[in-house]
Amino acid sequence: MLTGKNRVVIENIQPQVDGGRFAAKRSVGEEMAVSADVFTDGHDTVGCVLLYKAEQAAEWQSVPMTSLGNDSWEGRFTPQRVGRYLYTVRAWVISAYEWQRELAQRSRDPDVEFQHEPPLAAIVDRERARYSTWYEMFPRSQGTLRDCVARLPDIAAMGFDVLYLPPIHPIGEAFRKGANNSLEPKAGEPGSPWAIGNRAGGHKAIHPELGTLEDLRLLVAKAKALGIELALDIAFQASPDHPYVKEHPEWFLKRPDGAIQYAENPPKKYQDIYPFHFEGDAWRELREELKSVVEFWMTQGVCIFRVDNPHTKPFAFWEWLITDIHRLRPDIIFLAEAFTRPKPMYRLAKLGFTQSYTYFTWRNTKQELTEYFTQLAKPPVSDFFRPNLWPNTPDILPEYLQFGGRTAFMVRLALAATLSANYGIYGPAFELMEREPREPGSEEYLNSEKYQLRQWDLERADSLRDFITRVNRIRRENPALQGDRALTFHDLDNESLIAYSKTTADHEDSVLTIVNLDPHHTQSGWLDLDLPQLGLPADKSFQAHDLLSGARFLWQGGRNYVSLDPAHTPAHIFRIRRKVRTERDFDYFL
Repeated sequence: MLTGKNRVVIENIQPQVDGGRFAAKRSVGEEMAVSADVFTDGHDTVGCVLLYKAEQAAEWQSVPMTSLGNDSWEGRFTPQRVGRYLYTVRAWVISAYEWQRELAQRSRDPDVEFQHEPPLAAIVDRERARYSTWYEMFPRSQGTLRDCVARLPDIAAMGFDVLYLPPIHPIGEAFRKGANNSLEPKAGEPGSPWAIGNRAGGHKAIHPELGTLEDLRLLVAKAKALGIELALDIAFQASPDHPYVKEHPEWFLKRPDGAIQYAENPPKKYQDIYPFHFEGDAWRELREELKSVVEFWMTQGVCIFRVDNPHTKPFAFWEWLITDIHRLRPDIIFLAEAFTRPKPMYRLAKLGFTQSYTYFTWRNTKQELTEYFTQLAKPPVSDFFRPNLWPNTPDILPEYLQFGGRTAFMVRLALAATLSANYGIYGPAFELMEREPREPGSEEYLNSEKYQLRQWDLERADSLRDFITRVNRIRRENPALQGDRALTFHDLDNESLIAYSKTTADHEDSVLTIVNLDPHHTQSGWLDLDLPQLGLPADKSFQAHDLLSGARFLWQGGRNYVSLDPAHTPAHIFRIRRKVRTERDFDYFL
């Protein structure tokens, strides 16, 4: 309440995304620190509390805020359920006459208190929003959806907890693309799954050769039994044969000659795809229908959606759709596949997307990786943007993977899995190290699975399956790798070596990763650790336990020598074990 008696000032509450226009992001069980500048005039001091509640709760919860000095205060709370939370700060002046009285016993005069209004909001997601491990697979290369069930044990054994399928809908015939994106397909070529719709149905149908809704529900259930969730692709576009084109031509943009405009993402052209026209007079009916597509697949048990090219649709549409879906089902996860400029990517994250693709795919040098992930791991970006790292996708075969051999795939896997709590690979292309481009200088795969069926030899002796399994097990067993906010880079005097760590708040789990970014040569150098960040004293020894090789090194102090031979392994993933003394008077490492 603000009256003439009020003397307290509350400013700069953080986190605060765009002045409170958007909600901050957290997950269940993830502590949220709220800070504010709180002060008054003269020589009196202030008291303040953090108020928070689940949005629908009747009562506010209160926790004291602690002075950080220089009129800055901080309070913390840990949300325990999925949904929208509100938080604010209440403060009051404590005059010199009140110093001898207990705060809890003092008389409260609401006229001299001030509560920051309106409250700020936080979206609290389930744990899988914060920590997930994705495996992308084209179901048609397996055969049918029931054939995909047979692959589930292998995917689970590798440590993946999300299986993402590209579109499973009927595919258009008109302007169908052939192998290697040819404009003249041969008979029997299946076309791109992203050219959605034909006489058999559209976005709410399954390609007849893949199976039925019953088969999909079986896949969802069998995956769940193995700890895997199924993620489906949401691609809001249509082939020229989609029922929407005939039934609702008003949902598409026409050229001056009356033909519908096909999709373009320069320099790429998609003659087999029609984009929706969100600015037409029928925009309300269009967006209601598209929301019903998401709702339809939710009724089949799907709770995760990877959204194709959301940056090519209106921001207001996504904010409306995701808000409406989350109003009834706050557990639904949306991943934004938006490789575009930074500000549009950030806007999509602010308005509701749970996770986001990143520029990791093209960040290769130590400087690039350090600068980019320092930005992503710190406020203000970390308050709304959850990165999901992909070393490869069906659309992107990066140059680093084309020329770095087997080691390059190991490097990028180790980086993705330890820099971010959310990462994924497009397989089996990744574990089988598919690396031949369609032509020199291209990031398109030769014989891309987007346009043709592929037969994969999953038992190949050189498969990276064992390495991937080991890295994913390390992620599962170390809580430090299951979040992004504690990422710290450490100095290492060789530009081909990068070192960074993550640690839990209590320092009970600390993981230090060192990667040789040069896939061809041994690199070595002197590492200077930030010991306080790891919770380590400067005068005591500690053990660096390499979870990849099993090797253990006894280190003391921050300066230590490291060397990585890519012919053996390009990375260390160290669990830092502190030396302690037990009651029996002998030492061991935690």
